[in-house]
Amino acid sequence: MAEASVRWMSTIRYRIIHVTIITLLVAVFALSCTRPGSESTPTLRLATTTSTEDSGLLEEILPDFEERYGASVDVVAVGTGQALTLGEQGDVDIVLVHAPQREERFIRDGFGVNRQDVMYNDFIIIGPESDFAGVRDAGNAVEAFAHIASSRSIFVSRGDQSGTHDKELSIWRNAGTAPEALTGWYQSLGQGMGETLITANEQRAYTFTDRATYLSMRDKLPELAILFGGETIDQNPDTSLRNPYGVIQVNPETHPDVNAELAATFIEWITSPDVQARIGKFGIEQYGQPLFLPVAAP
Repeated sequence: MAEASVRWMSTIRYRIIHVTIITLLVAVFALSCTRPGSESTPTLRLATTTSTEDSGLLEEILPDFEERYGASVDVVAVGTGQALTLGEQGDVDIVLVHAPQREERFIRDGFGVNRQDVMYNDFIIIGPESDFAGVRDAGNAVEAFAHIASSRSIFVSRGDQSGTHDKELSIWRNAGTAPEALTGWYQSLGQGMGETLITANEQRAYTFTDRATYLSMRDKLPELAILFGGETIDQNPDTSLRNPYGVIQVNPETHPDVNAELAATFIEWITSPDVQARIGKFGIEQYGQPLFLPVAAP
């Protein structure tokens, strides 16, 4: 009888241990299936400009969104033109770009909804410290470009249909120089801002850039200096160089497969007071000035 009792107790203990092991394995499997980046984690596809990526802003703020909403964000950093094309095709859920006229057309054509202002920085003209074209003497960006054209100094352009490239071309037109006529000294790369800055540094050439990307890469650009635009955003003498960023949700009526709910949540998050405050502080500690100024309405 005692032996039977011992065997019965051993069987119970075995079953308890067996069930416990199975329970633990199921729990581990469940956790592995819900870790960030798995299929059960909601994913937001964000197309944005190279400046938000290269400056380090997204790396600074996106972890808060992912943690707060249990989501992951897949970022595609390209020029504004390419970002909006991805939105038109429904390949992303949301875009964060800086080309107001293109953004208006994007919404007017039915591809985007719920556009909100997020922040702005500005454009500057940089080049060799010697400034043989006399850009420092210009009263505005149009005059600065005219000096570069008249001196036929080497100018490196992104040439990638980005918001920065669009702005650059509009300045050339206002300076009375058709972009297609800029030959010999004008180089169109078809590259992002980072690659364009590196090329300009190697050739000691002039180029047009957003301030945030330049400041974030300044240590890699020993041959270049800010020649027009002032030392901070507030000191830029040409207000036409202000560079506004807007966030736009891809229209779920046009593309039913987009994650409309998470996109709307992202817009609410990035325009919230606490995230706007973080955007306004970004860069101050490292560069002595903010790289972007928040403008979302309360």
